[in-house]
Amino acid sequence: MYGLIFENFSGYIKVKYGEEAWDNVRRLANIDTPTFSIHHVYPEQLLGKIAKKTFTTLGCNADEFFEGMGFYFVEFAGKFGYGDVLALLGRELRDFLNGLDNLHEYLKFSYPRLRAPSYFVDNETPAGLMLHYRSKRRGFTNYTVGQLKAVAETYYKIDIAIEVKSSEIKFDTVHVSFQMTFDNKPTTTMNSDLVREEARLPAVSSSVLFEIFPFIIVFGEDMAVQSVGRSLLQILPQMLGCKMNEYFDVVRPLIEFKFDNILSRSNNIFELMTNEPIDKLLKTKGALAGDDDAEEDGDDNLMEEEVDKSLHLKGQMNFMADWNVVMFLCSPAIKDLDELGFAGLFICDLSMHDFSRDLLLASSQQSNDLKDALDSEMEKTRLMEESMVKLDEEMKRSDQLLSQMMPKSVSEKVKNGASPVDTCEIFESVTIVFNDIPMFSDICAQCDGMAIVLMLNTMFGIFDNLSDRNEVYKVETVKDCFVGVSGAPEKCDNHAEKIMDMAMDMRDCVQFVPDPRPGVDAHIKIRLGSHSGQVVGGIVGNKCPRYCLFGDAMNTSSRMMSFGQEQMVHVSGAVKDKLPPAYTVKERGKVTVKGKGEMVTYWVESKANRTPPSKEEVYPKGLEKSSGGGEAPAEEAAA
Repeated sequence: MYGLIFENFSGYIKVKYGEEAWDNVRRLANIDTPTFSIHHVYPEQLLGKIAKKTFTTLGCNADEFFEGMGFYFVEFAGKFGYGDVLALLGRELRDFLNGLDNLHEYLKFSYPRLRAPSYFVDNETPAGLMLHYRSKRRGFTNYTVGQLKAVAETYYKIDIAIEVKSSEIKFDTVHVSFQMTFDNKPTTTMNSDLVREEARLPAVSSSVLFEIFPFIIVFGEDMAVQSVGRSLLQILPQMLGCKMNEYFDVVRPLIEFKFDNILSRSNNIFELMTNEPIDKLLKTKGALAGDDDAEEDGDDNLMEEEVDKSLHLKGQMNFMADWNVVMFLCSPAIKDLDELGFAGLFICDLSMHDFSRDLLLASSQQSNDLKDALDSEMEKTRLMEESMVKLDEEMKRSDQLLSQMMPKSVSEKVKNGASPVDTCEIFESVTIVFNDIPMFSDICAQCDGMAIVLMLNTMFGIFDNLSDRNEVYKVETVKDCFVGVSGAPEKCDNHAEKIMDMAMDMRDCVQFVPDPRPGVDAHIKIRLGSHSGQVVGGIVGNKCPRYCLFGDAMNTSSRMMSFGQEQMVHVSGAVKDKLPPAYTVKERGKVTVKGKGEMVTYWVESKANRTPPSKEEVYPKGLEKSSGGGEAPAEEAAA
């Protein structure tokens, strides 16, 4: 399936639901590139995959979506230069419908692997007509309805009602009949003087007819070939007397090759192909090979790539009522001089009254230039797709960086243009944890800058992993201080338990961070403080915006840390009241807290059945080598 249909699909989503909706759909469908190349062929099943993700994500009805997509196709096709072709295809709507198959034949020059549907009209009345639709693809009925309504409204300014009268699948082809109701009265009449003048013209002799159409085939109601043109007779003289439906197969339109079906499709261009390869027919002078020969040849070619070696003839079927025969006025569908020679034909065999010779010679001359131009365009398309992929990757990195600076829900508001004030939210009950290193000033005085950075990197890297493990949001790190919160920005009821689990893990895991001071063979020690209460969370600043928490609960948590002790979890009564019996809590007594006065505070010592995390679980990746596993810095400093 060509990328033109996929671009139509994505374009309709962008117009109706917005660019962001399409981005969400393609990410869910694992589509890396935001656009499709209209001349590139994509897997058939890809459209179904994208459609399912679309209907799930957008919550829209499949039939309504495809009808809207089909209606949008007419506007969409105009952007690629097909609007003029559609506008001039027919004087009236019925002419347009009768010419659709011919339009698809024209499009095959740009889309050689096109699997186009087929249309034909019957039961035409002044109030409408019956349109028959045939396609090798399933699920495009509503899409076609939308296209037909758009054509009627855009190019013919008429209102049209379409009803599906029948829909069935025969073999691998979908057959649908549409009853189209509209004002179908003709606007032009035939000049009677011209009709009388045509009646006085002499009849054309058959010799002239066969000279003008060197590839004509005449066959009767029994489908037997009665006459053929001179050029066709040169290469396939044994074709006379053969059955047309045994000698040829119908490529277009999608109908069964019968005499009655041909009569009902007189307005369509027919394309026939020989059932046997033309090189074998040339050897037999056009006589059909036996079944045994066909089976033997088929076995020899099982492992070879399938190549179309049939002769294709394209033209119009004209019924001659006086003779009760059909004349197939056709020309060979040949791309270049190589195909012409392979079919046993010469340029002089082609008709002189049309542009067959000119087109063939021109295509041979310009094929190299066209190939170079096509290669250049394909290279540009490839570079554009690569650029779009890189742009998409950079956008993902930007989103990841933004989500590391602030919560995802808040970052989405910021990307949508929300001001800092709009991001603020009140959280009635959260629990906060603060920590610091009591001996940090002494460490800074005795150690060089790189040793201090390595220590802080290791400690905060461990705390980051513990934050993910305990579902705690890291608010900020300032110098040696780490601040985490639970209950904001994602609200939860057990925020005190999550923070206590985090605090005990922090207390236990600093044993993996060696003290960098010379002569000190031990790990660093921290103080931890926690309090529960109300806060306000939101973005502060426009440059380097950060998500911050404000409120008395933040100050009280900081005081709990400041008045705590090394390797102890110091908490307020508000935290203690929210903890279940599984936690071992010991009363510290009354403590005079700056700015708060006397407070009864507590130590959280342990939790039943708790297993402290191991070094392998929490140690930052990439720091093992630089830290020497946690022991080397202390040994080097001691040395």
